Amino acid sequence: MAMDARDIETMIKAAFPDAKVEIRDLAGDGDHYAATVVSSAFKGKTRVQQHQMVYAALKGNMGGVLHALALTTSAPQE
Repeated sequence: MAMDARDIETMIKAAFPDAKVEIRDLAGDGDHYAATVVSSAFKGKTRVQQHQMVYAALKGNMGGVLHALALTTSAPQE
């Protein structure tokens, strides 16, 4: 069972209300996505910490219904 891109975006925005989120379906199969997430919540965090925060927002769906997610994260540029 694949996960819809809108569901991924909704879960990320629920955790990071200020986030700018862009989701791309890489293979057209609903299983392999790339996400770009920009949020002030990432300020002062390492890239690994930022990715962990996004994975936590996906509430255990990584590796299950969401097979692959290539992440690009950052804090907004000031």
